[in-house]
Amino acid sequence: MTLQLRVYVPPHPLIKHWLAVARDQATPSVLFRSAMTELGRWLTYEAIREWLPTIDTQVNTPLAPCAASFINPEVPLAVIPILRAGLALMEGAQALLPLASVYHIGVVRNEETLEPSVYLNKFPSQFDPQTRVLITEPMLATGGTITTVMGELTQRGIDPAFVRIVSVVASPPALQKLNVTYPGLVVYTATIDETVNDKGYIVPGLGDAGDRTFGT
Repeated sequence: MTLQLRVYVPPHPLIKHWLAVARDQATPSVLFRSAMTELGRWLTYEAIREWLPTIDTQVNTPLAPCAASFINPEVPLAVIPILRAGLALMEGAQALLPLASVYHIGVVRNEETLEPSVYLNKFPSQFDPQTRVLITEPMLATGGTITTVMGELTQRGIDPAFVRIVSVVASPPALQKLNVTYPGLVVYTATIDETVNDKGYIVPGLGDAGDRTFGT
């Protein structure tokens, strides 16, 4: 069976609301950060639905025994924010996955060539191959950054089938690139926009997510 990239745009009204707040150029930085936190929370909620491994057991209520399910603590979980913009979604994602390990990677894009390069990598030399990985990256524009990060992960033993990407805005070129290079991936995004301009920005997008988050 041929694998294909799966992309989900959840129709949740809160996701639509906070996306609208984040898009508005009049939104101040403090409110933009709140919008990104909420988008990180609700998109992560959708992304981990039926994804986290569970174990079935039994517990005793004050009245009687009953069947119960817990998230399997033996399966490693990792949250990876791509610096620096990925930190904007981190608080919301981490609220739902408080026991997940957090690994940072910093990627910068050459403004002329649009080619990405890694300037910080805090990944271990090897991951447990069963690790479930959630990547937070607000903008999937050209696809260069996310494919670079995926390359670093697969070199360290991560199966793309165990990866979920949480993004606020995605573009067709980025999704097409991911479908070619890592077709087993699953992406959760608040919206898919029309195009990318010659500077590598998604249009209409929401501007520079890092600058708007940190007020710089």
